[in-house]
Amino acid sequence: MCGAWRVSPARLLDVAAKRQNEIVTAPPSVDRMQEGGLTRLEVRRLATIEHLDLDLRPGFSAFTGETGAGKSIIVDALGLLLGQRGGGDLIRTGEDDLLVTGFAGDLTASRRVTTQGRSTARLDGEVVSLRELGEWASTHLTIHWQHSAQSLLSAAHQRRLLDARLPAESERYAAAYREWQAARTRLDDLRRSERERAQRLDLLDFQARELREAAVQPGEEEPLQLELNRLANLESTSQGAAGALELLADGEVSAVQLISEAVRSLNAGARYDETSAQLQTELRTALEAVQAVAGELRGLAEDSAPDPEELDRVETRLSLLARLRGKYGPTLDDVLTFQAQVEDELRGVLRDEQDAGTLAADVDALEGAARREGLALGTARRALAGPLAEALLAVIRELGMPHARLNFQFRELDTPGPHGLEEATLYFGANPGEEAGPLADVASGGELSRVMLAISTVLGATTPAVVFDEVDAGIGGAAALAVAAQLSRLARERQVLVVTHLAQLAARADHHYKVEKALEGGRTLTRVRLLSESERLEELARMLSGNTSDVALQHARELLQTRD
Repeated sequence: MCGAWRVSPARLLDVAAKRQNEIVTAPPSVDRMQEGGLTRLEVRRLATIEHLDLDLRPGFSAFTGETGAGKSIIVDALGLLLGQRGGGDLIRTGEDDLLVTGFAGDLTASRRVTTQGRSTARLDGEVVSLRELGEWASTHLTIHWQHSAQSLLSAAHQRRLLDARLPAESERYAAAYREWQAARTRLDDLRRSERERAQRLDLLDFQARELREAAVQPGEEEPLQLELNRLANLESTSQGAAGALELLADGEVSAVQLISEAVRSLNAGARYDETSAQLQTELRTALEAVQAVAGELRGLAEDSAPDPEELDRVETRLSLLARLRGKYGPTLDDVLTFQAQVEDELRGVLRDEQDAGTLAADVDALEGAARREGLALGTARRALAGPLAEALLAVIRELGMPHARLNFQFRELDTPGPHGLEEATLYFGANPGEEAGPLADVASGGELSRVMLAISTVLGATTPAVVFDEVDAGIGGAAALAVAAQLSRLARERQVLVVTHLAQLAARADHHYKVEKALEGGRTLTRVRLLSESERLEELARMLSGNTSDVALQHARELLQTRD
């Protein structure tokens, strides 16, 4: 299983043992900003902040101040960029909105919140969704505050501590589980809709047969309509031809008869008169033409007799096409499109009918495959759990909990779940003589923060910038020095921002910012400024004893010297 580890179990134990002997170390070099860290924070009209432009530096930065000065407002501002709730109650009294802008190198992210609670998020000036803003910020920044440490209480988060080191095993199981669930869902759908499917099959079969039998052809309706018009008027055509024939040739007095007589009348004159001869010739030509037309009229009159069967065929076909258009149209092209859809769906339903008989066996086989991958994942988790817990515990004990106990316990699930065959739960105990219990049930807020710090140190923070708020809750003395040392170590690879009330933590920081309140125009304002070395000495003295006496200043100097 070691191929999936970032470091081996033995290496984790070696690192933990080494760290137990490194309570205080020299400060890291911070000549360059950790790539992707925060370079600047601008805050407008948030709570007691009217206007704040804060340049952030690499390494370890501490934020201190009097109780009630508003130290956590900085964390709240960063939380808004991560998508935390942003109600109108966060806006400075009398203002219409607040604005927070974070800078990471050349990139910017901002969020504006109005008194109505509406948010506008932007990335590099472009409006985005609040989710997109949070996703961007979460790749640059992680905040560990007491209420955010609550995420560590969830079984899913505790399981992910293991699975993050087992990507191959986790993905193989997830793929097998997804395939099993997809087949299972399809089988359930088939079984659940069996009656509906049978009804649908009957309807599709009827529609398909009706359309197949109709054999609709594209564009056939217009020629049929023209043929219907022709057939419907055949009787009128025949009667007209017969009437014309009567006048031209078949009547007692007809055009043929009259023209013939006219030709005969010109016989005598045509012998001696050229004009009469010419006119007689023209009359003979006209007679031939009339006789030819009469012959065609005779054929038309005889051949145009109505054909009831042909007329009925065309009318029936057009009626069928109209009915299909009414059901599946409105056009014949729509009817043909509908027919193709029916045939396709019918094939799918028939395939489902066939699949239902074999899918149950497939589901069983896929469940077996998922269980096999789940067993492999569970084995890898158990192999990792002990060394990882020991490595975490070594750091936790440094952080003021020398009697702490920590281990992973596993509970088998009744059926395979989305993430395996078991749940992994962190069991924790801080005090001797007390039985360890689920971390969610027994850990205080301060203890959770220190467990989170141990996780960030041992497993590595996942973002370039990491913020800790109240990580020092409930500790002091040597434990505070140990927490400071851990934060300093983490700052070698990450930009670390810490809100603290402990001088031991602030003294180890590379940069010391003071959060302070002031009255201006009768209103309270919160300001943040980077302290000089002399100002820092005075602030540490205040944190140690509440004053800047010579004794307090000397103690502060001694704390600062531990960084060297």
